[in-house]
Amino acid sequence: MKARNVALLLTAALIVYLFLLADRAFALFKTGTGAGIALGAGVLLLPVLGIWVVVVTWRNGLQIQRLSRRLDAEGALPDVSDLPRRPSGRVDREAADAWFEQRRAEVEADQGNWRVWYKLAYAYDIAGDRRRARETMKKAVELEAADR
Repeated sequence: MKARNVALLLTAALIVYLFLLADRAFALFKTGTGAGIALGAGVLLLPVLGIWVVVVTWRNGLQIQRLSRRLDAEGALPDVSDLPRRPSGRVDREAADAWFEQRRAEVEADQGNWRVWYKLAYAYDIAGDRRRARETMKKAVELEAADR
């Protein structure tokens, strides 16, 4: 099953769950007691927060997908298929670090280019640093938006 289909399926399941959670919040409101109303308000915040997280996550995913498609059309998607891998399938740490250093040098040479930031984010990802990969990808998205 394609990753996008899995994401859609999981999003639909989450929306059903958030709807049921909101229903419980309204049931608490109907009790009319102070505690029921307070708990209902607290429970109602969870679906609101959940919807916000879903929207932000999908928006980011679609932005990153747009960048990937642009790079693919240009024939410039990062390719790590030749890097050595561990038995688990992950890229060997030393090879990932060396590939990362090359991408970092590219960013230092051309900091206004979203393409090199995208590749650096990918390098962070294969090195296992997901937090920095997300931060770096945000920078690539910002630069690409200014580039359009």
